[in-house]
Amino acid sequence: MSWRSLSQADQTSQGFEEGFFNLQKRPIEIYIFVDPLCPECWSLEPFIKKLTLEYGRYFKIRPILSGSLTTWQRSHSEKPENLKRQWDQTTSLTGMCCDGDVWIENPVHSPLSTALAVKAAEFQGKKSGMRFLRKVQEYVFLEKQDVSKEEILVECAEKSHIDVEEFKRDLHSETAKRALQDDMKLRQEMEVDETPTIVIFNESEEDAGLKITGLYEYHIYVKVLKDMLQQNPAPSLKPSLEEFMNQYRFVANKEIAVVYDWTEKEARREMRKLVLKQKVQEIPVKHGVFWEYIR
Repeated sequence: MSWRSLSQADQTSQGFEEGFFNLQKRPIEIYIFVDPLCPECWSLEPFIKKLTLEYGRYFKIRPILSGSLTTWQRSHSEKPENLKRQWDQTTSLTGMCCDGDVWIENPVHSPLSTALAVKAAEFQGKKSGMRFLRKVQEYVFLEKQDVSKEEILVECAEKSHIDVEEFKRDLHSETAKRALQDDMKLRQEMEVDETPTIVIFNESEEDAGLKITGLYEYHIYVKVLKDMLQQNPAPSLKPSLEEFMNQYRFVANKEIAVVYDWTEKEARREMRKLVLKQKVQEIPVKHGVFWEYIR
């Protein structure tokens, strides 16, 4: 399987055969390789939301757990102080809260268990799996929970509105282990060594794709997508702020700012209008603020 790198894509929008990506045939597929405990993956969330709202009609997303069995079978080998510092640095760079105190106060003792839980949730559908992964990230990055404990994982399942009894059965199943092994195999085949990594390709051409490793500014993801489409489509109209909150329920102020092209100060001002209407409530976290939609 051959790949083009981000730098190559950024230099030219040519090089693909004419009609290579014909949207009337099959859509673009975006593989997102993530680790539930990777703060950079968490920091990718605002861009994925915005890309989906503006250009989601052109692609579908497939999250893939990225890691090796060796790294998941052991707890993080780095010193807790180093992990805390890395998470806090990521927060300062990206604006997405990653409370590194979890590694001092309540460290995740089995990353493998967390990964298996995500695969178990995915058996109930891709959207269920994505909701569960998001909830796990919220629990570890914001609430400093050990998301490898079964009681915490079950709570995440409940909050994700998936079938809890089915989830508990799948959690310890051989099927979940095989599904995780399939993700690891795909990671090797696509030569993914870091998270987050995005691989974009067209379903009709499996021997070529474009790989983006690391975090970039939003306009880079848009340019890459348009390069792959060989088109320059206009973004879709965004939903109203209240509609956005109704859809996503619990979001960072940073996510709102990115999606609506506001500063964080502007985003907070607009959200406080919804607070006065009793549509949302403000949830302070260690670094910044989140907003929760009131049902």
